Amino acid sequence: MVEDMTSRYSRRLGRGAVSNPHVRFDRQQTTAFDDGWYSEEELPVLRTQVRDEQIKQAISRNTSPDLSFDRSVNPYRGCEHGCIYCFARPSHAYLGLSPGLDFETQLVARPNVAQQLHTELSKPNYVPATIAIGTNTDPYQPIEKSRKIMREVLSILSAFNHPVAIVTKGTLIERDIDLLAPMAAKGLLRVGISVTTLSNATSRAMEPRVPSPAARLRSIQRLTDAGVPVRVMVSPVVPALTDHELEGILAAAAKVGAVAASSIVLRLPREVAGLFEEWLRSAFSDRADRVMNRVRELHGGKSYDPEFGKRMNGQGEWAKIMRQRFRLAAAQHGLDRSLPALRTDLFARPPQSGDQLSLF
Repeated sequence: MVEDMTSRYSRRLGRGAVSNPHVRFDRQQTTAFDDGWYSEEELPVLRTQVRDEQIKQAISRNTSPDLSFDRSVNPYRGCEHGCIYCFARPSHAYLGLSPGLDFETQLVARPNVAQQLHTELSKPNYVPATIAIGTNTDPYQPIEKSRKIMREVLSILSAFNHPVAIVTKGTLIERDIDLLAPMAAKGLLRVGISVTTLSNATSRAMEPRVPSPAARLRSIQRLTDAGVPVRVMVSPVVPALTDHELEGILAAAAKVGAVAASSIVLRLPREVAGLFEEWLRSAFSDRADRVMNRVRELHGGKSYDPEFGKRMNGQGEWAKIMRQRFRLAAAQHGLDRSLPALRTDLFARPPQSGDQLSLF
């Protein structure tokens, strides 16, 4: 049964989504209704639940012309950070779970991903190229603190001298500096830290379980102090809500050592459009119409246009102005640079039990 959460705020404390919309693949749909039995009893606060999934393939492939990588690894499905704008929310429907509250409360951990990754990298015909991590759900979300699956993945990549690009909002990445710094020194690693706003209030509403903006800036500084190149990602830019902060975010990130920057406009695929607008009217009702009108302007009159080349950059005059502002601010703070390609020539399969020893 799909429960209506809109009138049970205490039920979703610390969560991003307002409701749990139907799973689009379900043939039957149910709706909660008032049966006349009045009760003042509140439902318990939603707790995070985690189940394990034993995977058969660690590396996912893509052929998207919008992306700079063709392979990725995902230690988790779902994300406790609860970012209401997260484009990965619709992927939860493939598990029979809602892209709404289920996405941030019903998580899936993949405890054998590092072992499977080792197997795939060990294949004789494997050709190395940068593996992206964090492009779907965040590898440093809160459950990583106890599960340590991302750390196991990093250990495997380090052992193979395999290049990796990490994207995160989680300050837990600092825990792994002992692995990250040596990889960065070899030219095998770069990190992107997403900073969407400098406002604690906006961040808490929009991405409720993400570390504060100040904490993320401290992570940038600690990583760069350790020799890890960090790109600040002003993503997504939410029109009429966070777009005025673009220059401020770039200035703050440059001050703590970021070496490059990128920016993507808000995109709302599938169920995310309805979830975002529902949240917006609850959290920022005074500007909801203005935000959604601007979003539709960005995407050709629709909530989202999935066309390659447009979906991340947007279209129209506002998108053009934002690109100009980004270019100017990035140049002003020395962030208008492309990071060098990560090295693949160091890739080597580490010795394994049963290997024949070399004579040379």
